[in-house]
Amino acid sequence: MDTQPKRHLAILGSTGSIGTQALDVVSQHEDLFEIELLTANNNSRLLIEQARRFNPAAVVICNPDLYEEVAAALDPLYIKVFTGIDSICDLLRDPKIDIVLTAMVGFSGLKPTIAAIEAGKAVALANKETLVAAGALIMPLARKHGAPILPVDSEHSAIFQCLQGEHARLEKILLTGSGGPFLHSSREEMAAATREQALNHPRWRMGAKVTIDSASLMNKGLELIEARWLFNVEPGDIEVVIHPQSIIHSMVQFSDGCVMAQLSQPDMRLPIQYALSYPSRIDLNTRRIDFAELATLTFERPDLERFPCLGLAYSALEKGGNATCAMNGANEVAVAAFLEGKIRFVDIPEIIATTMERSTFVAKPSFDDIYSTDFEAKRIAFEIIDNH
Repeated sequence: MDTQPKRHLAILGSTGSIGTQALDVVSQHEDLFEIELLTANNNSRLLIEQARRFNPAAVVICNPDLYEEVAAALDPLYIKVFTGIDSICDLLRDPKIDIVLTAMVGFSGLKPTIAAIEAGKAVALANKETLVAAGALIMPLARKHGAPILPVDSEHSAIFQCLQGEHARLEKILLTGSGGPFLHSSREEMAAATREQALNHPRWRMGAKVTIDSASLMNKGLELIEARWLFNVEPGDIEVVIHPQSIIHSMVQFSDGCVMAQLSQPDMRLPIQYALSYPSRIDLNTRRIDFAELATLTFERPDLERFPCLGLAYSALEKGGNATCAMNGANEVAVAAFLEGKIRFVDIPEIIATTMERSTFVAKPSFDDIYSTDFEAKRIAFEIIDNH
């Protein structure tokens, strides 16, 4: 990329796990990237620190109660400060912005992602919920506006990398997952699992919501749905494979039986950087694989009885329509309730399943239907938890 002009970035969710690692990538390649916009929900302290370090044209603190604090801190630097989701959507129209990294957590990332697509920006997509809730609408919208969708999840980045330069028919996606902290735990052990145990992921360091999703294998379910839309494959052509070492980040099987895999040490900066620098591959200061030290790679099938969330994702994807959106909304509420100590870990899939049964089904939803479905599913899930 050394002969190319700088790429100007907007990082939505800059204070979260993906956002902070993206800024680490930028700090290693300040000759290649420039920050135009940073956004955060509540972490005003870190947002101020990041703005002082990277000097964006603007920042957004979504919580209006924190606006005065951020504005006062950044006023001497002439950095514009805004508040609210609508401000993010407006700022994404800035012609200076080339790439938008969507790292906001949950359904809240949908509206800004739509705004980025409609502005014709390249979208480095780290917000799973966008495609889970509205993949059938998002991908055609991206094609209409000529907005490339570049996957940031390690698994989808791996698939994307395996497909580069290939003209053969994709036969199957092999979507790998570590299995999380409860891979070999019994149902009884999971029923007694604490918040701390569920957050103790053996391989990755992520935000709380994603880590709990990984523990329940819902994260793999969300990725399954995301892969269906990103790569235009049928649900039956995606196979989930548990790979505890997290060295193979996913694989693609072609029509001749050949399987291509992408391997690296677990480090989210690698897929983040690949999305930001694509189609170039640039240097990254990360630990390399020592195969002699590694010695063994193991694989197994997921246990859908102990991890019913993955089965719910398959069911929702097969049903189609707004079913995956209802599933996602219920999961967001259930995970938050578990983190707050209101329910047990094993209650999460039960709340999701009941919510899916009670939610209004729409076979061909519009964006308005998607927003309505999310609202309805969360309301139902809250009611289930309150009556629990």
